Amino acid sequence: MRNLWIIVLCCLLASCVSIRVNYDYDRGTDFTSYTTYNYFSDLDSGLSQLDERRLIRILDSTLQLKGYRLAEEPDFFINIQSSEYRSGSNSAVGVGIGGTGRNVGGGVSLGLPIGNSGIQRHILFDFVDAQRDALFWQASTESGYRDNASPSVREERLRALVKKTLSKFPPETR
Repeated sequence: MRNLWIIVLCCLLASCVSIRVNYDYDRGTDFTSYTTYNYFSDLDSGLSQLDERRLIRILDSTLQLKGYRLAEEPDFFINIQSSEYRSGSNSAVGVGIGGTGRNVGGGVSLGLPIGNSGIQRHILFDFVDAQRDALFWQASTESGYRDNASPSVREERLRALVKKTLSKFPPETR
């Protein structure tokens, strides 16, 4: 019984920190031709001003570690859009105990919800070629969000999201 509780606890903790990322890109793109970037001047991310500044600061440091430079006349622009929505728990684990004997039956059952119920944040990252004005790489992320989180927790969440998002940029083309 103790092992079951440990497994349930691990599942709950894992579901709270999951970040899902889907990628898409133009297979005909030569990613080695991109060395500079900037953000669209009319960027309206949908994030709070503080979260937007955190996200841009983290994106800048991550892209610079990958060898990209922020420039006034960049090779590509970055657009960020976000939205929040409430989601319900999408699955549950049932635990049951029962017994019979001498024409007497009984049972106890308990359903434990797993998965994130609460607010989910969807952030879309578009990388657009500055010369052709054409989308060449896109990442769509979903993760749990708490609007009452401390600034340090928000920063760490965004740092983890950017790390996972940019782990596939540039993509390994074959």
